[in-house]
Amino acid sequence: QVQLVESGGGSVQAGGSLRLSCAASGSMFRINAMGWYRQAPGKQRELVAEVTRGGTTDYADSVKDRFTISRDNAKNTVYLQMNSLKTEDTAVYYCNAQTNLVYWGQGTQVTVSS
Repeated sequence: QVQLVESGGGSVQAGGSLRLSCAASGSMFRINAMGWYRQAPGKQRELVAEVTRGGTTDYADSVKDRFTISRDNAKNTVYLQMNSLKTEDTAVYYCNAQTNLVYWGQGTQVTVSS
């Protein structure tokens, strides 16, 4: 079992920045990758960024060069630094952890206004 607790969402104007945090606990040794997904109203949940246990990262094209995923192994925490935010980044952001199962956090709202 893996438990995920997100924090750091909020409201910001376009062009601003936010940093999301996801603290993981439980069977950490089983985690193969962690990532951030988002879901906007009326849209499907989509991958934003992911980091594997080996440190390989992957980003959605829409956030490349603006968002950075990182992790602090000592704190069992994954971060998503979001810069140059756009109104289309508005969504609920979910932390994700993958073992042989998939675990989700409760989600945190990010709202970007023009």
